[in-house]
Amino acid sequence: MHTQKIAITMPTDLIAVIDEISRLKGMSRSGFNSAVLREKIMTEKEKQVKNEYDRIFSDKSIREEQLEWTRWFEQTGSGEGQEW
Repeated sequence: MHTQKIAITMPTDLIAVIDEISRLKGMSRSGFNSAVLREKIMTEKEKQVKNEYDRIFSDKSIREEQLEWTRWFEQTGSGEGQEW
């Protein structure tokens, strides 16, 4: 993995908490910060996907089309479900 050194400014009390947590976890400060940022980025990406999904399916015509297809698929198979 390629890395790049950056300089950021943070409140000293936050740095103290980061240092304590990273020490307890046996991680470097940089490793801990990277892990926390990765987790936050993943959460934000998941939120964006959900928001886009909600936006698309809030469209009444799309919702009705999906229901129409669902009803069609339900009529094509047995009551036991589909075998793929």
